[in-house]
Amino acid sequence: MRTVPDFSKRFATFIFAIAATTLCSNTNLVAAQTKPAPATPQTQSQSKKSSTNPSNAPTPAAAPNSPVSTHYPILLLAFGPPDGTQNGWSIRIGIKGPERMDRPNYPPVTLEPIDVQREGTNDAWTYRAKDSATGADVTVHLTREACAPANDPNAKYTFRAVAQHGQIGTLNGCARIAAELFPKINNQPDPDDEDKIPAVLPADVIKFQLPTAIAYVSGTKVNVGLGKTRKVAAQNGTEPSLSHDGKKLLYTRPDTTNGPERTIVLYDTATGRSQDLVHGGVREAFWSPDDTRVAYLNYQDQKWQLFVFSAGTPQQGTPVFTGSLTSLHGWVDAHTLLASDMQNAYWITDDGRTTQTIPLKEICGNDFDITGSDTFRVNPINPDLLLVAAPYVKAPAGAPTDQMGIAAAVFLYEVKAKRRTLMSPSDEWARHGEWSRDGVQIFYTRRLTATSYFVYRQLWDGSESKRYQEGADLVVGK
Repeated sequence: MRTVPDFSKRFATFIFAIAATTLCSNTNLVAAQTKPAPATPQTQSQSKKSSTNPSNAPTPAAAPNSPVSTHYPILLLAFGPPDGTQNGWSIRIGIKGPERMDRPNYPPVTLEPIDVQREGTNDAWTYRAKDSATGADVTVHLTREACAPANDPNAKYTFRAVAQHGQIGTLNGCARIAAELFPKINNQPDPDDEDKIPAVLPADVIKFQLPTAIAYVSGTKVNVGLGKTRKVAAQNGTEPSLSHDGKKLLYTRPDTTNGPERTIVLYDTATGRSQDLVHGGVREAFWSPDDTRVAYLNYQDQKWQLFVFSAGTPQQGTPVFTGSLTSLHGWVDAHTLLASDMQNAYWITDDGRTTQTIPLKEICGNDFDITGSDTFRVNPINPDLLLVAAPYVKAPAGAPTDQMGIAAAVFLYEVKAKRRTLMSPSDEWARHGEWSRDGVQIFYTRRLTATSYFVYRQLWDGSESKRYQEGADLVVGK
């Protein structure tokens, strides 16, 4: 369990004060238990002295009882619904973790609390924290005043909230005492007894479904997995790509030992039959979201160009982007593809227009190198979120390396916020990241020995990391 800083108890005093006033002024809020504050060692010592020498100990005034929440651990929830200028968001503020930020279709942002300050005599507080993944500053300014969210002006909440994240930006919204939003825990343990504190709330459980159709490479063989069944689709191939229904597999077969000649092959997972589609300098074929078209790189005029063909007429491939490219990374949506050269990543429409260009240096930062083997995969439920696999510029201490002395990792990159989150531990060599179709699972290839590769799976918040499948370069169909 995460170590809790001493700040938590100081913060609890402020939040309990907020809760006390609010509970007294609004009987419609969730009821709170009331009990006298337990005596501290210091007050116990003073009481003992008073009994032996009462003339030296003044009688202290009785302290008011403090409300004690019957819910744990969240005391306040700051939130903002979508309003046309910002996406929905929420930030949990509690005595002990997990303090975190949540946004629709993004992994949660874990926050490391720093402190909380009351501003003068006004009913206003500023909560400060750090983004545990990036180190960015986070503040939440709370003011006790009536607040109505933009999407529901008739709703009234007790606090106004302004959250600021150094990378994500400024978020405006309201805040409420959040006990009623989370499951009630009967016989709540002492908050200081961390062994008894529930580690996960039901609301935190990530719902996911394991893939039922996958393909991967083992040695030189291309393999297909349908349910629990595994079978070899080709004795020699690379770059597998499964259709979204899991019925059709594309892969690239080398036609010469050292030359550029290749063939994109179609394999039917039901019948086991293969069909050669396109010959020549071709590679990196990707199914469109509706499985009706295939995009691929074609070596023409001494450069790799972006081509697309209809699944029914592969021999009629047409050029979409004739500039020089290094890699194709797949479809962003039904009409947009993501590709790159050695300087930039390009969002290219199927009619040849470039709608967005981002320098690779901006994506990789100072820690990761730009190479032709880097892969970018767009999250299927959020096109702003990329899963990137790239080598380190400088291997972290203790990081394993491959036969070329290169250490590698996978990380998440948010295009708008430019926020980078490392997903693979620094003691792993990791390459070729892939999303599940539900967008909340990550698969990547891990090198265990010089000849042993395994695919690992984890949830997009970095949890539940497990060995999934022997092999490499896994792709998901459904």
